[in-house]
Amino acid sequence: MKVRLLLADDHPLVRSGLIKLLESYKEFTVIGEAKDGEEAVALTRKLKPDIVIIDLSMPKLSGIEATKIICKEIPDTKVLVLTMHENEEYIYQILRSGAGGYLLKNATKDELASAIRAVASGKKFYSPKVSEIIVNSYLNKAKQRDAAANGDEEGLPLTRREKEILYHIALGKNNTQIAEIMFISPRTVETHRTNIMQKLDIHDASNLVRFALINKDKLGVEE
Repeated sequence: MKVRLLLADDHPLVRSGLIKLLESYKEFTVIGEAKDGEEAVALTRKLKPDIVIIDLSMPKLSGIEATKIICKEIPDTKVLVLTMHENEEYIYQILRSGAGGYLLKNATKDELASAIRAVASGKKFYSPKVSEIIVNSYLNKAKQRDAAANGDEEGLPLTRREKEILYHIALGKNNTQIAEIMFISPRTVETHRTNIMQKLDIHDASNLVRFALINKDKLGVEE
């Protein structure tokens, strides 16, 4: 039985090139193509492909958001990201979304075929560069957590502004209050808060507050 594929990329030449490449393999068949994230989600709902091969930078709805929707609403369809982005933040979000793989566009034809086969069989597949980023990120976060636990202020992987926001979180301030104190917008505070949580590998507000309280005196912020 052939692996049924849906391609999502906003560049027509990329899509046509991928179709030609993939259909040179007898085991793959392309059943649809989408030019943006919204169309990718709509066609996935309609066609129920085995795998959606999706880019991250697309109009209307980003590949990240489309991937989250597909993985949540159509769990029988797997997602393979094919992108030029090596950004750690993108990789982190895709890992959390439930996608089956993350492949860079400089991959070879055989790497793409291997990625599709792996994802189709329920395995994960990452480009070597992406795997390196994942491992280095894990090791750095482990090192930073160890340093912070040992009372090493320099172990906190935060900018001066992020430390200041974390300090105000420890004092019980909400985003609006912090924004007024620091003369920035609440949206900017929320962005910093999200970045802090990702850098510290913290995934909910209560644990962020707990961490802020424990480390308040290490942040180097004067009242």
